[in-house]
Parts: sequence; structure tokens; C-alpha cells
Amino acid sequence: MRGRSWVAVGSLALFLVCLPDVAHAGGEGEPSSGMGESNFEAKGSGGGDKQTTEAKVSRVKKVVVEGDKGGGAEALTPRDSNWEAPACWYEPTMSPKEVKALMKKYEPEKREKKKESGGLIPGDSGDLVNALQRQSESIMKGYFQTDKYKNYNMAKQGKGMFWEGVRNPEKVDDPKSDDCTQQAIWVDKGDTPDVPNPVSPKVLAESVYDSLPIPDTDVSLNPEGRQTVNLKTWAWLDKAKFKPVKVGVSLPGTGLWAETTAEPYALTLEPGTDQAETFPAGAKCVVEDGRIGAPYTKGKAKQTPPCGLTYLKATPGGQSYELKATLIWKVSWKGTGGAGAELPQGEYGEGRSVRVREVQSIVRD
Repeated sequence: MRGRSWVAVGSLALFLVCLPDVAHAGGEGEPSSGMGESNFEAKGSGGGDKQTTEAKVSRVKKVVVEGDKGGGAEALTPRDSNWEAPACWYEPTMSPKEVKALMKKYEPEKREKKKESGGLIPGDSGDLVNALQRQSESIMKGYFQTDKYKNYNMAKQGKGMFWEGVRNPEKVDDPKSDDCTQQAIWVDKGDTPDVPNPVSPKVLAESVYDSLPIPDTDVSLNPEGRQTVNLKTWAWLDKAKFKPVKVGVSLPGTGLWAETTAEPYALTLEPGTDQAETFPAGAKCVVEDGRIGAPYTKGKAKQTPPCGLTYLKATPGGQSYELKATLIWKVSWKGTGGAGAELPQGEYGEGRSVRVREVQSIVRD
């Protein structure tokens, strides 16, 4: 774990788990803003003498606006190998009133000491709990920097929030999601905190890049199945299936939202051998008249397909060429306040085995 380390007794992790749920400032139940719970989480380091913090999962809400909503879609690979969706960021989580309520949970209970032969009874569970609670209280005070924010910043109630690091729900297993483990910080309303990757419409838009509902790159071919040397093969995409997909995402209680859209842009064909000719030259079929490629129909035998290929050599007995079709998607976003921009193009490709035969004469309607 690469989180920030905090000194604690070995039993503290068990104690933290046993604490009652934190009360929200607005009363019982989930507050309408969705806030009120700290993202601080203590984890045992294995040595028994330390704890580490790790960011919990963000409260963002995601919805598929256009595209497959069944969860069986594919993930885009950014064409820019140096770019990736954020694994974590910082967002507002708690008000001063909520932090104060949280800290009250960690105050040791006042209990009468039991004595036996002039000392405490060995193994008194109540005193052990108090000792652990004092330890956890010290850790939480350090995390919320109570020495810096007097009375949990109650004087600024309604004028800002405490911000904490959170994981991208789409990348909880990514090691980089451990990077947002700074102490909770206070941020005045309308200000942007001086932390890496503070939440914004752009961050929200980028966060769902990996979950855009991209369909399989299922290319239609004519002829289907086995190919023939020197016979033009037409390739196209089903216009009804390959259309823009869209995901909306918002952060409750903040007014921040974004909508990320991906739309088919171009199809590339890799024949699997240099003994082939592609159409157009360069093997990149772009969108024309709202579609990529065109189906073969009777009477087009002498025409050159807008998208396709011709194999020039047969496959050796029992072998095949690996034909790969990769669809390139343009990705963009819009969000709060009219913001918006392009994101890196993405791609998803699939391969299929193709056998090619030699035929002395070819007749095609």
C-alpha cells in the first residue's frame, strides 16, 4: 500500500471497524447532498505498529445516456499511450458540523476506574477500549488537522467544505488509485484547492472514459467466410449498431456534471499479410454519409469498394491469415458552465482467421 502512514497500536484496525456509523449533520439517514462520511480508512500494515490511509470510492453517479446499458460493452484504448483516465482525485466530502459529529464518535467514554489491590483490574475491557479510542482520536485529529482548523472550522459552516481523496469507481483496483491520500483540507466555497487533480467537470468526464459502452468491432464482409485470391472483399459496419455512445456523470451536492460522448470515426483493416491490397490505400476507412464502408450489392462486381481489401496470395494448406479490424472513436465532453473539449481518440479492435483460396476464373454478379 502506498498510502500515507499513521502511527497506531496494532489493535486499532479492529477498533475502527467496531465503531458505530457516523451520524450525519442533517439528522438520521443519508443527507440529500450525499455528503457527510469521511473517506479516511485505516488499514493494518502487517507489522502491527502502523496504519495507512487509503482513499475510498468517489460518490459520483454515472448513467449510460446512449448505448448498451447491459454492462457487456468493451473498453476503449486511448490512442495516446501517455494518457489515461484519472484513478483518483479530491472532492468535497464533509462540512465542519459533520466533522465535529464524526470526531465526537472517537472521544473516550468517561468511566469509573475499577481497582483491585491498589491497581486496575488486569484485562479491563473498558479501559482497553478507551486506550484504543484515544489512539484513534489522535489519528483522526491529525488527519483533519484540528490544530490548524480551530473547532473544526465551525465558524465557516456553510462557507466551504473539507475535501478528501477518493478513488475512481471505474479504477478501484488500479495501484494509482492509492495516490490521493493527503490529509483532509479545508476549501472555501468557490475556491479550487491546491492538490493534485481536484474534481472538476473535466475530471468527471475523463473518469468515465474506460466505461463508455463500446460495441464489438463486428465488421461485415462480402464474400463472407473463405476469401478468394484477387477478388475484392467489401467491408462495412452496421449503421444501426455503430453510432455515438454517451455517458453522463455527476457529483451529488456540488452542481458538477459532465457528459462524455464517443462516436465512430474510422475503421482500419490489417489483412495479416503483406500479400494483400486495401481500399482505400492506407487501409483507413472514414465515415461517409453517416456510415463506414458500404455493403456489396448486385451489379458492383467491377467497382472498387469504399472500404475493403483483396488478398493476392492463397493461404498455405490448413493455415489462415489473421484479419484485424480496429474501429477508431472520437471522444469529447461537455459539462457544468458550458465547459467542454476533445479527449484523446480511442480504439477497439478484433481479429478473425481468414482462409484464402486460389480460383482459376472468377464470376461475380
